[in-house]
Formats: sequence, C-alpha cells, structure tokens
Amino acid sequence: MTQPGPRLPEEFRALRAVKDESGARSEFQTLTLADLPAGDALVRVTHSSLNYKDGLAVAGRPGVLKSYPMTPGIDLAGTVVEDRSGTYAPGTPVLLTGWGIGERQDGGYAEYARVRPEWLVPLPEGTDARWAMSVGTAGFTAMLAVMALEEHGVTPGSGEVLVTGAAGGVGSTAVALLAAAGFAVTASTGRQEEEAYLRSLGASSVIGREELPALKRPLEKERWAGVVDSVGADTLAGALASTRTHGAVAACGLAGGNALDTTVFPFILRGVNLLGIDSVNCPAERRRAAWARLARDLPADRLADVTQVRPLSDVPALAGEILAGRVRGRTVIEVGG
Repeated sequence: MTQPGPRLPEEFRALRAVKDESGARSEFQTLTLADLPAGDALVRVTHSSLNYKDGLAVAGRPGVLKSYPMTPGIDLAGTVVEDRSGTYAPGTPVLLTGWGIGERQDGGYAEYARVRPEWLVPLPEGTDARWAMSVGTAGFTAMLAVMALEEHGVTPGSGEVLVTGAAGGVGSTAVALLAAAGFAVTASTGRQEEEAYLRSLGASSVIGREELPALKRPLEKERWAGVVDSVGADTLAGALASTRTHGAVAACGLAGGNALDTTVFPFILRGVNLLGIDSVNCPAERRRAAWARLARDLPADRLADVTQVRPLSDVPALAGEILAGRVRGRTVIEVGG
C-alpha cells in the first residue's frame, strides 16, 4: 500500500567523492535537488549498503568512478517521492542495484537520488528497505549465480558445491542460499577464524584458501558439481580444472585479480560451463525473479546474524575496513530516516 510522498527538501546531506590537484577523496556535502542527475523518478533514500566497489570509490582508489564529483553507493532503497513517467506512485517502496549508480551516476550515499524508473524494483511484499540492503548487490549477485547453476543442471544430488571468498558479502549469501536449497556446500576462505560463522550459514565443510586445488595440470581430480567464485585469478583457474564433468562455474568477482590463466581442457574434455554473472545490467524481469526468490529464501531473521547496521557518517572509516578484508557478511548503511 502506497502513502503520499514526503515534502521535497530545500537541501540534503550526501557523501561525495571529489578530486583536485591533491588527489581523490570523500567529504560530506549539503546538496539541493538541482544538483541531482537527470531522471524521471526521485527517491528518498533511507538505506544503502557497503560493497567492495564502494570502499574503492570512497577511499579515492582509481577504476570505479567514471567522473567527479560523484556520490558513491551502488545500492539504495527507499520510497518514491515523485515519478514523472507515472510508473510508480508516490510512497512506493523500491530498491535499486546496478545500472551504474555510484559509478557513472550519483548513487545511494545521499538522502535523495534521481534515477530512471525502469531501474527500480518494487520491494517484495513483506520486506523493507533494511532487508533489501542487507541483501544488496552482493546478495543479488549471489542469487543470480545460484540461479545460473540450477539452470545449467546443478542440483543438490549432483554433488559438492564450492563457494570461494565465502566470508565476504557475495560468498556468505551464496553459502546461505545454496544451503537453503539443499546443497552440500564447501566454503573456501582465507580467514579460518570465520569457520563457525560459515557453518552457521549452512556450510557442510570449510577449507582454507590454500587448500583449493592449484592449477598444476590442465585437469585436476574431479570434485565440484558447481562453483560460485567471487575471487577470480588462480582460484577460478583451479576451480575450473577440478569441476566435475558437465558441472558449472559461476564467475562473479575478482577479489584475487582479474587475470585468468587456464586451458580449454575443462571445457572441451569435461563440458564444464563457465557462467558469467552480470548484476549491473541484468534485465528487469530477471531482477524481479531474483528478488522474489531472495525474499522467500532469505527472510530478515536469517540475515540478522550476518548483518551490521551503521550510519552514513561511518562510511569513510568502513571503506578502509572492507578494503583490508576486515568486513564479513553485509553492512547496511542508514542514510536517512
């Protein structure tokens, strides 16, 4: 049920990435609606989240932001204030992930955002903005990866499924989703102190990053029926070489690097499927299907223990923490009340 939208503000708070002769940095600024980019839908943002990309952008690292100044935050959730296209009524609860927000266009670290209506997804019934951002891009990406494995024939009866980078946002959500679907999940992490946490999510076994089969031969012993990989580089190469015949590997990250040194043998001798997961430009219909399943399989009570909630003012400090690998699970950012 929708409610009348709030009164439009004269000004609002935003965390902005700026760049000058001294380099790139982030600072809090006061903006007006005239400072926002073009778009038919104006959203009052109540919550965002913290992702690795956000950490890079806020910390002034190159490669994420396409121009300056820019409001980082690749996720947002809140309510529609106005929509000139007529797609959404004022007061409609919505979420937005991807489509270049927080990279090419101002994102979620501001109390208001102006966007294209077709980028928005209505919040699934029975959920709220905090839940949506506890899932965020990381959880949405994990859901797309799980759906892709299932669509390529990986079932709970197929055998062991590997999740790499398992203590991170994508990895931890993938572990939870796969376990909820009945899979035997092996969680790989470079942080062995997180074993109890990963088992609480449903992992059947936990292995250290160094225990993954290294790519010493074009093909290693067959083990994994499916893989959700958020690490890339040597980890992905080793996972491909040790995936079972007609298994599938969903690649959705590059925490370990963007290079991939492998051979064609897993593909032409075992029929292994390498599935690319794109959460940025995912079509609207598939987005809605993924979010509907997330609402079913990851209700708020299941996410409570893997989620921390922090104010927008903490984001600059949190950026350093996530880049240093000291953030586990999900971090929801409270942007506006």
